[in-house]
Amino acid sequence: MIRRVVDEVTAVIKSDREIQGGNRHKISQLVDTKILPYVNFLRMTQSAVGRHWSRATPEQQAALAKEFKGLLTNTYSGAFSTYRPDTVIEYKPFRLAAGESDAVVRSLVKPGSGEPIQLDYYVERFDGAWKVVDINVYGARLVETYRNQFNTEITANGIDGLIRALAAKNKAIEAKSKT
Repeated sequence: MIRRVVDEVTAVIKSDREIQGGNRHKISQLVDTKILPYVNFLRMTQSAVGRHWSRATPEQQAALAKEFKGLLTNTYSGAFSTYRPDTVIEYKPFRLAAGESDAVVRSLVKPGSGEPIQLDYYVERFDGAWKVVDINVYGARLVETYRNQFNTEITANGIDGLIRALAAKNKAIEAKSKT
């Protein structure tokens, strides 16, 4: 599944000059159609918010998930515009025992020039389908990194403070991309 989705996404990026140029609307469409169906953003958000999740109201949980999805989309949009056709993605050997409900798909992204990038996908089975629940880039787990940041923000300003901070960060990234 990971290989298929990555191949589909890279094929679209290779063929679409607007995405390569950083067109946010086209990148959002790509994320929504090709990536979102295979990512469990709610689970990622719950993990990133950690112990504070159960204290959030359903409205706050929805707002957190929306803003976190936006943050991840905004953060990784830059990767789409820097992707080059000569990039090679290698997948490490993978074994999954029958009945397992979680796994790690390890890959190495080799740009035409520059250092290779370790990129691992943590997946879990939900309702019979595999979904990404975390990503490891250069040895740093995305959800763990955000959990530390989110905990600091919630401790200082509460859950609503985190929602405001995420919304402000998303607006800043979007504004910067327009310049």
